[in-house]
Amino acid sequence: MTIKKKPYKRTRQITVSFRVNEEEQEILNRKAALSGLTKQDYLIHCITQRDYVIDGRNTRVQKAISKQINEFIELLKKQSFIKDWECKDIEVLEYLLKIIISIKKGAQIKVEMEPRQ
Repeated sequence: MTIKKKPYKRTRQITVSFRVNEEEQEILNRKAALSGLTKQDYLIHCITQRDYVIDGRNTRVQKAISKQINEFIELLKKQSFIKDWECKDIEVLEYLLKIIISIKKGAQIKVEMEPRQ
């Protein structure tokens, strides 16, 4: 005799999937990692234009910052002129610098979501 499990009531019952190109995927992965949020939470904050706080003391955020800085160091070794960089790299670098400056001033950064144009 098997015991029936009580069905788990999820708060988010709908699954959404969509396609992106490699550049968009890389930007999404990098920005979500830097925010310290999961991709799901990052995207929900983006589409609802809700502000979120990045905690500079969070180890996930610190690891992501360290990883991104190392990637930019390698990129600078390959392409010494920033004008030769792809837009995705510049966008992530801008986001990274904003986080680092805010962490230096305090421990948290409030990211205000702006609609993309």
